[in-house]
Amino acid sequence: MQLWVGLGNPGAKYALNRHNVGFMAVDTIAEVHDFGPVQKKFSGWLQEGRIGGERILLLKPGTFMNESGVSVAAALRFYKLEMADLTVFHDELDLAPFKVKVKQGGGTAGHNGLRSIDKHLGAEFRRVRIGIGHPGHKERVTGHVLGNYAKAEMDDLIAMLGAMAAEAGWLAKGDDVRFMNDVALRLAA
Repeated sequence: MQLWVGLGNPGAKYALNRHNVGFMAVDTIAEVHDFGPVQKKFSGWLQEGRIGGERILLLKPGTFMNESGVSVAAALRFYKLEMADLTVFHDELDLAPFKVKVKQGGGTAGHNGLRSIDKHLGAEFRRVRIGIGHPGHKERVTGHVLGNYAKAEMDDLIAMLGAMAAEAGWLAKGDDVRFMNDVALRLAA
């Protein structure tokens, strides 16, 4: 069993924020792979399903980004899962928009959701980094991250989320390189 966590902030006003792309990713995976109904658990929303032969739990913490670790730690403890079973989907300023990279462990790079998980559990978990690009100037970062995707970006966003969901089987099997390569190939087509 694996726990895949999408980071974001709860509420309709945040739904299309770049900072919520982790929520968008797990929602798309749940839809494409026909996961079960949403359950209110662990101060968040949980869905259960299978991708290939792997049982996957999808969690969207409802604690706001800064306290995501509370929800994630509760779910890991309840299911008696190890850090190796945890994958976190999150926005990444240091990647070009709509690029997807997978990384094991590492620092938080100022990301409050990652910082919260690190505080509660440690940093050694798999991350699916979803590029949102840097706005170019430090003073514009907050507005960029908490801003909505533009209408002109919607086709690219939908394509990226669809590619990630379509190739999620590789991620479930632990083949991070194949996942990244196949997502990139789908987006280049």
